Amino acid sequence: MATTKSKKSPARKTSKPKTTSAKTTKVVEAAVPAKPNNDKPSLKGFFAKKFDPNETIVTIFKNPRIYGAILGEVIGTMLLTLVLLLLGVYQPLYIMFGVIAISAAVFGLSGANLNPIVTVGMMATRRMSAIRGILYLLSQLLGAWLAYFVSVRFISHASDTPADQLPSIAEIAGDNFFVITMLEFMGAIIIAFFFARALSYKRSALTFAAVYGTGMCVALLIVIVLSSSFLELQNNFILNPAAAFMYKILPTAGENFGEVFGAICQSLLVYVILPMVGGVIGFYLADFSGKLSGECLVCGRGCAGKDCCSKK
Repeated sequence: MATTKSKKSPARKTSKPKTTSAKTTKVVEAAVPAKPNNDKPSLKGFFAKKFDPNETIVTIFKNPRIYGAILGEVIGTMLLTLVLLLLGVYQPLYIMFGVIAISAAVFGLSGANLNPIVTVGMMATRRMSAIRGILYLLSQLLGAWLAYFVSVRFISHASDTPADQLPSIAEIAGDNFFVITMLEFMGAIIIAFFFARALSYKRSALTFAAVYGTGMCVALLIVIVLSSSFLELQNNFILNPAAAFMYKILPTAGENFGEVFGAICQSLLVYVILPMVGGVIGFYLADFSGKLSGECLVCGRGCAGKDCCSKK
């Protein structure tokens, strides 16, 4: 019986499973449109530095711009004090035009402080370093002294007693101490507030000068009306501590040393210390109102202190 040989079927080759490299697919997220900034105004950064943090007593003199700034403060304060000495403070419109012209001319050099009230306010709100502020204060005193020197030299050709021809501050009486102090204090707050608000327009020197000069005129008008019309006082304010020294506010005579020293301290308190305190308050009022409205204290725009502004 024939047996059929079973044919061996060839072994099927089993194909090895192909290893496919898993391709990583990048998921591109759709750009989410930025939401409008509806956040409430924040006081974050209110006390932060707004000047160059690298400016120190060692580095400040390496930058030649500081010498131009010092010269600008000397010249600007000298011209402003000349206006005050020759016209007096009872010509607010003339003083306004003078402040506008002088501020516009020296703003690019030093920022046109021209007044220790402003400089101390800038230092207190950390817009200016302490070393720069001290240099500005010394420059303002020098400029005021030069203005007095020039005024006396010119007037001496027309009079044998030049000091009597220059405006002078009335003596502080016991009853008028509080009134005069309030006039100086309030006027300093107004000047500092307007200067701080004018910094929002620092991209335009003319606009800045116009706001600052108008604020000076407003302060003078208010103080003049209060002192002359309501209080019946004359020549009892100056609203500029540097110029106040040229008005001879410091007494030089008295019955004894204690009386002279007390009168000197009283004059410094009324015409120097309290006006500077008023300047600090005016700057902080301007900063607080600006923060509440969403302004940046660095660039003055409505960026709320984000990356769109850059420090100098």
